[in-house]
Amino acid sequence: MRWQGRRGEGARRHVANGCDLSRRSGEGRAKREERMRVGFIGLGAVGGKLAGNLMRNGVALAVHDLDAARVAEFVAQGATDGGSPAALMRKCDVVITSLPSPAASEAVLAAMLPEMKTGKTWIEMSTTDPEVIERQAAQVAATGAVAVEAPVSGGCHRAATGNISVFVGGPRATFEAVLPLMTILGRKVLHTGDVGTASRLKVMTNYLATANLLTLMESLVTMKAAGLDMATTFEAIAISSGTSFVHETESQLILSGSRDVDFTLDLVAKDVGLFQSLAEAHGVPLSLSPQICGMIADAQEKLGARAQSDRMIELLEEATGLSVLADGFPMELVDTEPPGLGAEWPVRRG
Repeated sequence: MRWQGRRGEGARRHVANGCDLSRRSGEGRAKREERMRVGFIGLGAVGGKLAGNLMRNGVALAVHDLDAARVAEFVAQGATDGGSPAALMRKCDVVITSLPSPAASEAVLAAMLPEMKTGKTWIEMSTTDPEVIERQAAQVAATGAVAVEAPVSGGCHRAATGNISVFVGGPRATFEAVLPLMTILGRKVLHTGDVGTASRLKVMTNYLATANLLTLMESLVTMKAAGLDMATTFEAIAISSGTSFVHETESQLILSGSRDVDFTLDLVAKDVGLFQSLAEAHGVPLSLSPQICGMIADAQEKLGARAQSDRMIELLEEATGLSVLADGFPMELVDTEPPGLGAEWPVRRG
C-alpha cells in the first residue's frame, strides 16, 4: 500500500463516503485513482489530536470511541461514525488505534480480529506493553493481516500539528508501506526494528520524561525556598546544561498555574510501571525507577488518579508553604513550529 500527498491546502481530497482516503498512484499526475479506507479508534487526549490532524490534511476518517460525544464532535467536522471496532475493520483497509491501556487495546483487537484478513492493516499507536503487542501482532498475522506499532512522543500540542515524533515497529517492508501515512501524523518517523521495539523505546522515553519532570519540580521549589526569582530560574535552566524538552514545555505550565499538560497520573503510572517491569524482566536492578513509581502512587492517592501530572508540584508547595508561580507564562502549550510533511529519521551508525 502507498500513500502520497503533502500538507496544507489541497494536500488531499476528502471522499464523501465511509473512511476513504483518496490517493494517486503511478507517474506524474496519476494514471488511476484508488481509495484507501481509513478508520481511527480512540479519540482521547492524544488520539483525538492525531485523528484531527489526519482530517485537516484531507484524510476522510471513520471514527469510534466509547465516548459518543467525542464521536459526534468528529462527525460534525466531517468524519463518519464507524459504529464499532468490528465494523471499522470490516469496512476499512487501515485501522489506527490510540487507546489508554493495554487492556483497552486487547478488547478492541478482540473485536477486530474476526474481520481481519489479507489486505488489512492495524496500526497501534497506543503506549502499550511490549510483550502484549508482540503477541497481538502474531494474532493479526495469523489472519493474513498486518500489525504495526507506532507510539508517539513529543506532547499533545505537537500531536495536533503533526510535528510529533513517531516510533514505528515492524518489518522494514511494512514500515516503508505505512511511512507516507506516518509522515502526515509525525515530523520525525523512526523505524525501530521489529514489532515490540517501538513500545520498549516509548516506555523508556516516558520514564525519562517523568524523572525529568520530578527533578524540575524539586528544583523549582528549592530555588523558591532559597529566595530566587522564578522567571529568572526558568531562564537559567533554559540556557544551561539542565535544560530539556520537559523544562521548555511543562515548567511553563507549572509556573503559569495551569498545570494541565493533558497527561494524567494514571497514564504516568502505567508508563513508568511498564518500564519497571521491563527492567525486572531483564534482571536490571534499578534504584531510581522504584522510587519514581512510589512517588507517582503517592501522588495518585493524594491528588487522584486522574489528576494532571504537573500537579505533583502542589505536594511540595503544601509541604513548604510556598507558591511556585511567575507572570508571563502560558496557560496552555502551543506548537509554534509550522506544520510540515514528516520524514524518516535516520539512525547514525559508524
